Amino acid sequence: MYREFAELPKKARVWIYQADRKLTAQDQEVIARQTESFCGQWAAHGAALDSSFQLLHDRFLVLAVNEDANLPSGCSIDASVHFIKSLENTLGVNFMDRSKVAFVMNNEVFVEDLSSLKNSVASGKISGNTLTFNNLVQNIDEFEKNWQVKAENSWLKRYF
Repeated sequence: MYREFAELPKKARVWIYQADRKLTAQDQEVIARQTESFCGQWAAHGAALDSSFQLLHDRFLVLAVNEDANLPSGCSIDASVHFIKSLENTLGVNFMDRSKVAFVMNNEVFVEDLSSLKNSVASGKISGNTLTFNNLVQNIDEFEKNWQVKAENSWLKRYF
């Protein structure tokens, strides 16, 4: 069952999908419509999942489920991954590419390949104070507090 993201409890589980390119307004319209529909019918063993989503920074799809209402099963989590893959096919975007890291610079999100990260740090393009995204947060509370962090406070600290 779909509900507004702000209505979910802070301990609701989240999955964050980062697009490999900036999402257009048309992309976001398709994603919003299809994701709301998916959340409306998402279920675990026949029980509706209390779920929602957000689209952020023209780049991120955040999917959330209230595990207090009903726990997602392995099959329902697989269904969400299949849904994301269907969005990828529809829009020609990759939400599963983990070889890119997103940063914020001059209020814009930019993506850096892992292979060029060391050089970008050495050249000063990316500093310890550059904001990055921790897409591994587990729930809405962590998402709100620790999704955007300074690079030096993330797994990237080894580069500084």
